[in-house]
Amino acid sequence: MKYPLTWDLDSIFPGGSHSKELQDKLLVIEEDVKAYFNLNESWEPASDKPHYQTFQTLIAQSEIITKAISQTASFINAVQSADVTNTHAPIVRNQIAQLSSQYAIIQTSVIKKLAAITDEDFGALIKLEAFENLAFALTETREKGNRLLSEAEESMLSKLSQDGFHAWSNHYDTLVSYIKIPFEAADGRIQELSAGQAMNRMYSDSDPAVRQQLFVKWEEAWASYAPLFAETLNHLQGFRLEDYKLHGSTDFMEEPLRYNRIEKETLDAMWQAITNHKQPYLDFLNRKAALMGKEKLAWYDVDAPVSVGDFKARTFTYDEAVDFIVENFAKFGPTLAQFAQDLVENGWVEAEDRAGKRPGGYCTSIPESKESRIFMTFTGSASDMSTLAHEIGHAFHSYTMWDLPTMNTRYAMNVAETASTFAETIVSSATVDAAESDEEKISLLNTKLENATAMFLNIHARFLFEQAFYTERQKGLVSAERLSELMVDAQKEAFQNQLSEYHPHFWASKLHFFIDNVPFYNFPYTFGFLFSLSIFAEYQKNPAGFEEKYMALLKDTAVMKTEDLVMKHLGKDIRSLAFWEQGLAIMEKDVHTFLALTEDKI
Repeated sequence: MKYPLTWDLDSIFPGGSHSKELQDKLLVIEEDVKAYFNLNESWEPASDKPHYQTFQTLIAQSEIITKAISQTASFINAVQSADVTNTHAPIVRNQIAQLSSQYAIIQTSVIKKLAAITDEDFGALIKLEAFENLAFALTETREKGNRLLSEAEESMLSKLSQDGFHAWSNHYDTLVSYIKIPFEAADGRIQELSAGQAMNRMYSDSDPAVRQQLFVKWEEAWASYAPLFAETLNHLQGFRLEDYKLHGSTDFMEEPLRYNRIEKETLDAMWQAITNHKQPYLDFLNRKAALMGKEKLAWYDVDAPVSVGDFKARTFTYDEAVDFIVENFAKFGPTLAQFAQDLVENGWVEAEDRAGKRPGGYCTSIPESKESRIFMTFTGSASDMSTLAHEIGHAFHSYTMWDLPTMNTRYAMNVAETASTFAETIVSSATVDAAESDEEKISLLNTKLENATAMFLNIHARFLFEQAFYTERQKGLVSAERLSELMVDAQKEAFQNQLSEYHPHFWASKLHFFIDNVPFYNFPYTFGFLFSLSIFAEYQKNPAGFEEKYMALLKDTAVMKTEDLVMKHLGKDIRSLAFWEQGLAIMEKDVHTFLALTEDKI
């Protein structure tokens, strides 16, 4: 093989979860946190004027601690991802979490002091050379400080969250580990599948009977634990709503919008544009149903493969996939292509298909080393190749920010999905263009359009469900039965009643509803996807020198509101329907191609 299939973690900390160097690093972090605490205790902003030398030191120390905690947390998460049987990794993860919690409590005190500075003094502070490039981050931090409770109350809330808010989220993972799906194989043997195994097969198996059998058992399994999942969801989001209330917010959309640095007008424009343009995707689903000999698709058919004639999907070796990605990145720009080549050659990717790995894929930053690590399992499909491109896109986003202060790298999730989807679009479009037959092109377009359908219909259903759930949860507990009703109502609205069967317990089976650290973990995916397509449309109009402009945009993703970001770099208003419609138009071309190619296949 030309490229390594497994990643290099020893260059970060040798020895895995038992690494002595890692433990030494944690001791250093512990001492740094103590020093940070002592410096903050002695810091009085009024006496630090006019040059704020102590505050400069606090920021410098904060930079060191933040990077160190991120470095160690990313490392131990990588170790555990590559070997889920590692029982020592969770112990180390807890050590890091404790240090992070201590640091967060001190941060609250620093933020409170910053918030107490008069507007006049703060205005003078951010004009100083030492703070000029941090003006946006410091202003945002100060605004957060004005919403905080007292230091004692915030400290208490943080401590209670460990066995409350965060514990309910962790409890979900525990419950999921008990979910087993019985599956009758072709030879009559009954297999017990984990939730992850069952989900992958239920959505991807080419046999409709297998998909249906699994879906029935899948629904039964989640229904059997529904009261426990309902209790978990109610308490998790109940805690969140109470937290909002304590901090003076009664609108549950206020924090998600603030977190993603977008205005309500922007989010409304995006969903309105999608709603106005749903028909092509409904046409795609209806054509897919016809190809399967069905009047309408069921929920479990939406992501099913489409195979016409005797076509068998092409597979790629890992080397072929990497070369294909680099070759097509080079058509966009030399920097992205060279970065991808170096990333793979340097052992930043864990791609081996072996037992003991966690499912899924992700990219994590290793900030002290100015590196990233990508986790996935490569099985040779075109979809896997797109996943690799997607994760390289995330790493490239981090790469554009390596020389920035940490405070200027905290981009929100809506733009986090932009670089990844942009990179994936380059590769998925190239695979369609390189198809060797109409049958192969149909299969690849189906995969590409499944992703678009997920973004525009499935995630819209999740968004509608959460809005309805939060509204009812503000008045009291919501039963498991009612949660299922809300879920089906949302699915019917999002898919415009075009499916024959829906997924009532999707609210229980979808991890994203139970994640604690990001509220409304749905619309940012759609935002990033459609935002990247709109950028791609701009690139297609003016490809010359676009890579440089694109990198400048990525570099600014954490230092301004999203509306300002797009206006500065693209001269577009994302509060308008027109901006979103140009991204939708790209996918609609793919729908029209799919419909034309399959016209005589029904």
